[in-house]
Amino acid sequence: MLPELVGTLRAGLGVQHKRDIQSAARAFADLRGGPWGRATVRLGDDTAAIPDGEGYLLLAAEGMSPDLVAREPRFAGYCAVMVNANDVYAMGGRPLAIVDALFATDDAAADPLWRGMSDAAARFGVPIVGGHTNLHSPYPALAAAVLGRAKRLVTSFDARPGDVLLAAVDLRGEMHGRHPFWNASLEAPPERLRADYELLPALAEAGLVAAGKDISMGGLVGTALMLLESSGVGATMALEAIPRPAGVDWDRWLLAFPSYGFLLSIGATNAASVQELFAARGISAAVIGQVDGTRRLTLTAGGQRALFWDLAETPLTGFGSRRAPS
Repeated sequence: MLPELVGTLRAGLGVQHKRDIQSAARAFADLRGGPWGRATVRLGDDTAAIPDGEGYLLLAAEGMSPDLVAREPRFAGYCAVMVNANDVYAMGGRPLAIVDALFATDDAAADPLWRGMSDAAARFGVPIVGGHTNLHSPYPALAAAVLGRAKRLVTSFDARPGDVLLAAVDLRGEMHGRHPFWNASLEAPPERLRADYELLPALAEAGLVAAGKDISMGGLVGTALMLLESSGVGATMALEAIPRPAGVDWDRWLLAFPSYGFLLSIGATNAASVQELFAARGISAAVIGQVDGTRRLTLTAGGQRALFWDLAETPLTGFGSRRAPS
């Protein structure tokens, strides 16, 4: 069972599309870790973290899938805001504002995109403050960027051998149609949703979490690979420990993008406290693995072990750490 599952996961489009990022890694090789004043901005994280006073400005952008924009424009508009907010919270920050770049054939085609973005902005409490609009495009397209701020960072670069991997996912939702998307956002009360996200910067500021990512396209396995690659480490991950909704098969779940899902690398002594904080908000959180120095991601299930990916042999994004794991 496990070898077949590993093959399916490796071939998943979400995971393979992460390899597209290697193009950016090659293009910006000379800028990687480049200077910002006296500090550096490390490339390959969920957002750029720009030193600013006693904290950091967080800057990120997301483009929506052309297929999603064409088939479900209102949902695409919603996702443009949601995924950007997720990236900021994953860094231990709070989103401040969104700008967009919207292309459509006319005003009627743009309307559902606007409504989706407006719905999400109200739900997350993040204003849309500007952008670019073109209603004379031969096709619809949408991208958005976010500005946030963090007092203390959660990064992709600080997972260490000996840490445990903790997955936190809101299972109060359902799969969204044919898309690999677990929707626990659209029906959540806005006040509860915002308080659930506020837990991420609170954990960072309390010093309980230093490394992690939001679970995005590529699912949990793709996200784990990006975290391990950035930190220059490896891990063993136990499938049976992963929070999973009833009725969703492993091959679909491990490649799904949950609207609220985070993979955190935590010192073992902090794991129980972090789990309790998520549980108090009704969010499923479990220790699912252990970080090591191998630069390999190994999966276990039912007494079996299988190598999922060897980052030393096959980079994923190309934004791997230059340091040797400690």
